[in-house]
Amino acid sequence: MNVAVLASGEGTNLQAVLDRVHGRDGIEIVAVASDKPDARALERARRAGVSVRAFPAAEYPGRVERDRAMAEWLVACGVDLVVLAGYMQLLADEFLVRFPERVINVHPALLPAFPGLEAVEQAIAYGVKVFGVTVHFVDDGVDTGPVILQRAIELPDAVDADAVLERLHPIEHELLPEAVRLIALGAVRIDPTNPRRVVIER
Repeated sequence: MNVAVLASGEGTNLQAVLDRVHGRDGIEIVAVASDKPDARALERARRAGVSVRAFPAAEYPGRVERDRAMAEWLVACGVDLVVLAGYMQLLADEFLVRFPERVINVHPALLPAFPGLEAVEQAIAYGVKVFGVTVHFVDDGVDTGPVILQRAIELPDAVDADAVLERLHPIEHELLPEAVRLIALGAVRIDPTNPRRVVIER
């Protein structure tokens, strides 16, 4: 299975995917794209010998045109699965239809609670005692796609978002590669009787 990763920043989740599943179980990371030409994720990909390309907004008339160009590049790379690993842009419908049920995202909250940006800050402001990570399919909403994997952690006294994120990163680095591995094995499917429910056959 050929995988593309989209990332906007440091690329630590990309690195986890490279370290844990790249070159194993028939999984190859073949392309990494970013909306930011200086994203460290691109350098991580270059070091791993993976093709990279930046799609900065300033070079396109709008999001639809940028996402169309990105989708065309990924199709040309033979991509089967697109992984959002800290990609801080919404994808246009024109992109998603090119990869039906083949785009996944990692989110630092237990969806459907606290979707969108600053999820941890939202959770702290709400006073939650349990935080977590979700890997989900991407649909045309904001963090509304069917849940693939989740893991929770109790942090009853959390008040600092950076400290919470530090605890969540290792969970992200486990769950995201595991989701890629399960999809590559054909172990993940959406229940035909309930499109909200993802079935995992381990």
